[in-house]
Amino acid sequence: MNEMRLAAVADAPFRFEGAITDGCTLVVMGPDAAGARAVGEYTLRERTHNGWLDVYAELAARFGTRVPRNRQPPEPATFRAPFRPLLTENLSPDVLHGYGDPAVIRVEEGDGAWYYLVATSNDAPDAFPIARSRDLADWEMVGFVFPQGQKPAWAADGEGVSDFWAPEMHRVGGEYRVYFAARERDGHDLAIGVATSPNPGGPFETPFEPVLRGGVIDPHVVVDEDGTAYLLWKDDTNGVWPGLLHQLLHEHGRLIAELLPDEADRRTASLLATLWPWVRTLEPMERFFAQQVLVEAITERFAAVRNRLSAMLAREADPAVRQAIRAVLGAMRTPVWAQRLSPDGRNLEGERTLVLQNDQPWEAHLIEGIWVTRHGGKHYLFYAGNDFSTARYGIGVAVADAPLGPYRKMAQPLLRSTAEWWGPGHPSVAEGPDGEPWLFLHAFFPGRTGYNEFRALLAVPLVLDGERVAVRSDDEGVATYDEITEMQTIGAAR
Repeated sequence: MNEMRLAAVADAPFRFEGAITDGCTLVVMGPDAAGARAVGEYTLRERTHNGWLDVYAELAARFGTRVPRNRQPPEPATFRAPFRPLLTENLSPDVLHGYGDPAVIRVEEGDGAWYYLVATSNDAPDAFPIARSRDLADWEMVGFVFPQGQKPAWAADGEGVSDFWAPEMHRVGGEYRVYFAARERDGHDLAIGVATSPNPGGPFETPFEPVLRGGVIDPHVVVDEDGTAYLLWKDDTNGVWPGLLHQLLHEHGRLIAELLPDEADRRTASLLATLWPWVRTLEPMERFFAQQVLVEAITERFAAVRNRLSAMLAREADPAVRQAIRAVLGAMRTPVWAQRLSPDGRNLEGERTLVLQNDQPWEAHLIEGIWVTRHGGKHYLFYAGNDFSTARYGIGVAVADAPLGPYRKMAQPLLRSTAEWWGPGHPSVAEGPDGEPWLFLHAFFPGRTGYNEFRALLAVPLVLDGERVAVRSDDEGVATYDEITEMQTIGAAR
């Protein structure tokens, strides 16, 4: 039996001790909800997102820590949207997790028009399913961008290790390019790669090196009117600050009480501070699962927490603590950048431009999954915000006169969770069967959220009319924004 003992953080508000046996059984000793000393043993039924949430729900019942959002009663779903389900089950047994981060394009071929779909596959053996449809109603499986055994040489592979995310297919320079995110084999940092083929169904070839390194995801390609192609991407800093903050609270537990006023959140942070020496050893996605309740404690009142961190930075005397707080604050923004692509699409040229970042209350700690479409002389940037694994995930939109901005962002999301579909996100836009723009997106079935849970492919028809962005429905009255009000302009900043 392998055991790792975890000492209490001496200056934390609540003194928790722990031990990990065989990597999956957690023993916790500390004050229960009534203040009496208690001991509990908790075994991960499986080392998945929902397995971790179940353990945290049990811990909350015993020790008064935060109940995970996905284990609380659902928030009332007051938002309505005319979501059209397109794919609600896997087309093949080799497609394991549905159609997250769906990218849909319309392709004119010799036998007529087809809609092609590529989607996220996470750690599945076959990466990035490709499906196609004539009418968006009947779909057929085409294959995979990277069938089993054919993933890029630079990318990590294996269950619980690899993450193949957010592929997008575009026709650029006479070929089909799929840009995607994956973890590098060495170090498991996220990087962006490209695969190319003369045909949308493949087979695809990929270079030996990624296009862009350094914790980056969600690539998107925009082609300007003069034919210049730009790569847009997101710095995945929302995967960075939880670790930075977690380590800071482990090393300086005194900061917990100042940062978090709620007792349940203080208990949660005190427990997580104790667990840090173990959590830091986990693979990136399992580390995210383990930190979920700490992230939720921070993002519940994200702006207030950022303000408290700024105040703590101003009065902190210890230079090392000041540097750590500054790093956390810097990583709490998730910037979207753009940079010109080389003609072959394998390298970046020139300087990068800041296009967008999280700055609206509903977005909380992140924006991601961007897609830009040009219509009527305007550029519309659709994106997702908040936590993908909860019902608070939604889709926002910003408008600009040029592909790289500056963008005018509306203050509220265009699409939110409904009673029927949770966590709508990662949009793409293509011409629909009616000749008008349609928005394609993923969503969870209610109550069935989390990493590697099934995500369905949905669509909504759009109205794009100058500054007006609307979702078309039978009665033309659902989820419509006549004006993008309370706009904040951002972009075109080097």
